[in-house]
Amino acid sequence: NCSMVLKTLHFITRPLSDEEGTFSLAYIITIHKELEMFVKLLRAIYMPQNIYCIHVDEKSPKDYKAAVQNIVNCFENIFISSKRENVVYAGFSRLQADINCMRDLVHSKIQWNYVINLCGQDYPIKTNKDIIRYIKSKWNGKNMTPGVVQPLHMKHRTQVSYREYVHSGMSYVYPTKNIKAKPPYNLTIYFGSAYYILTKEFVKFTLTDARAKDLLEWSRDTYSPDEHYWVTLNRLNG
Repeated sequence: NCSMVLKTLHFITRPLSDEEGTFSLAYIITIHKELEMFVKLLRAIYMPQNIYCIHVDEKSPKDYKAAVQNIVNCFENIFISSKRENVVYAGFSRLQADINCMRDLVHSKIQWNYVINLCGQDYPIKTNKDIIRYIKSKWNGKNMTPGVVQPLHMKHRTQVSYREYVHSGMSYVYPTKNIKAKPPYNLTIYFGSAYYILTKEFVKFTLTDARAKDLLEWSRDTYSPDEHYWVTLNRLNG
């Protein structure tokens, strides 16, 4: 019952300030378990001027998927990604899940400014206005995806080929004996957080630029590619 969801969970139904009303954020939330935690997270970050793409792990139970769909149906600015992945921890599928949502978000009618990615176990310690003011104060027109040149102890992640294993409820990433080719365009690989705040322009760039597409293909058989993909692209000249 959507009216009960809005009322009992006290979802915010109007922008709390003019500043927030004119600065929309997009969120990507990847989830696979703990429905109650997801609802608490969603309620905490929900604003009617924002937009939210939810990626539900394809391996999740049917009743979990149905419950998430029932909640999403109550909001015009929340949707489930059009393509779902069997997400494997540290696998390419985790990166692909974010990209699936990005493809949907760039075609949204809502004109968002930045995208933030979260997992179902995250929870905010800042308000929507705090986040906007922080972005405007230090990162206006810039991406927040910090990182460093690939450390020696991380080299194995991109030197050999990795594979995802998904079977009978088990999923993991394992190394093969195949040595990988060097990165395309002789790119320097950086490593950082898999979590970010990115401008809409940068998202469009990553979905269309030849270097971004080739790096994505090269990253398919690396370990935890979401920890090098965004930060490496962000370090490209220009």
